[in-house]
Amino acid sequence: MFRTRLSQLIIYKCILFFLLTFPIMSFASNYIPKGYYIIDLKNRVEWLTCTVGATWQNGECYGKPIKLKLSQVKEAIILANKQLGGNWRLPSRIELENLVCHQCKDVKINKKYFPKTPYESFWTGEKNNWQPQFNWTVNFFTGHTFGRFPGFIPNYVRLVRDRN
Repeated sequence: MFRTRLSQLIIYKCILFFLLTFPIMSFASNYIPKGYYIIDLKNRVEWLTCTVGATWQNGECYGKPIKLKLSQVKEAIILANKQLGGNWRLPSRIELENLVCHQCKDVKINKKYFPKTPYESFWTGEKNNWQPQFNWTVNFFTGHTFGRFPGFIPNYVRLVRDRN
């Protein structure tokens, strides 16, 4: 009888430990910081750590993020490709939505990996198919996605590139 209860207690504690630990382990393992960029294991892409306009220096994002019109984003991508190498681009709607952290307070993105992210809308590279004059954005204040921004309204930009 004692042995059965002890076994049950050990099993119970193991299950409890697993249930309490697993969500933390799965969330923590999605990103690997590499300085100016973050490896996103879930989406198999690399994100710029800082919002466009800020630069990565001494382990921090310095400078002020800037809002860009869609016509200006092309120039930012050319500059990023030239200075950082690779094929940087605007993220898809799903890629950017996957950065939303619903349980995060204030800004709805994990500030450990994406510091000083503005609490506002960010461009995706996708047009709204129902209203093609608008592009999709993801808002890191609310965590919601909107398909109502015309390209001439400036929004923030976080660039991404595919993992090799």
